[in-house]
Amino acid sequence: MMRKKLISLLLNTLVLVSLGTAVSGCSTIEGAGKDLEKAGEAIRDAARNANS
Repeated sequence: MMRKKLISLLLNTLVLVSLGTAVSGCSTIEGAGKDLEKAGEAIRDAARNANS
């Protein structure tokens, strides 16, 4: 049950971050790198919160 909830949370976070990235339309490689870094941080934070 907990594993299913964690996977669901991570997938939802990934979808939201992906949509946010697509909407913001990063136009440079540097911008894309920053967006990917933010996505990684969001996923990490979601995983930490799910384990609490």
